[in-house]
Amino acid sequence: MKPILNIAAYLFVSLDELTELRAKMLDECTFRHLKGTILLTGEGINLFLAGEETQLRGFLDWLRDDPRFKALQTKDSWSETQPFKKMLVKIKREIIRMNHPMIRPEEGRANFITPKKLQEWLDRGTDDLGRPVLMVDTRNAFEVEYGTFENALHFNIEKFTEFPKAISAHKDELADKTLVSFCTGGIRCEKSGLYMREIGIQHSYQLEGGILKYFEEVGSAHYAGSCFVFDEREALEPNLESIPLEASIRKKLKVS
Repeated sequence: MKPILNIAAYLFVSLDELTELRAKMLDECTFRHLKGTILLTGEGINLFLAGEETQLRGFLDWLRDDPRFKALQTKDSWSETQPFKKMLVKIKREIIRMNHPMIRPEEGRANFITPKKLQEWLDRGTDDLGRPVLMVDTRNAFEVEYGTFENALHFNIEKFTEFPKAISAHKDELADKTLVSFCTGGIRCEKSGLYMREIGIQHSYQLEGGILKYFEEVGSAHYAGSCFVFDEREALEPNLESIPLEASIRKKLKVS
């Protein structure tokens, strides 16, 4: 097994005293020689961390000792080297910016589907009610270029704040389909799933755990390419191995 554990995680939960919390987390991560980024907001936490397994598991145990973070779940992968250069803990307005403050995942999630169940639907081409299934990519255009689900709908957006307008413009033509929104680790879909329900798209779901969880539990079935990640590994293949640098360069040249 490779020596460096990489985790991605988020949790929508009301947080206060963020400055004090930031200092404690930074001290704990620095003590354990972890690197990466933690985002703290009033609506929750989002983190990407890497380090030696025992130290990183220890940090997660420390974090979950706080009842607010007890439900935190991680997506894990491994690398030969540390993919981050420094340790940052930042205070932000939103975990993932959407500019729709009434969308509050902590108060109730949208319907979700597990990776295994999604594979079953995609194998068949329909959901359990016989409705055609369409995957909806909520990520930015440059992320989609690395890879996405086969025949997925995307809107060539440059930032997530553009997604609500884009999906609203196509609402009527999607009414006869079951939509499954997805992103890298699931965090954007916590908001996009609720938004789609809000505008009347009732047959909609979010992929639990995003692409990374799908890779972990299913692999490459119905997915073409790799998945962009926000660290120096750049992208992960469906086996959760980082894409070779030479292949990444060739891909960029082909896209451009």
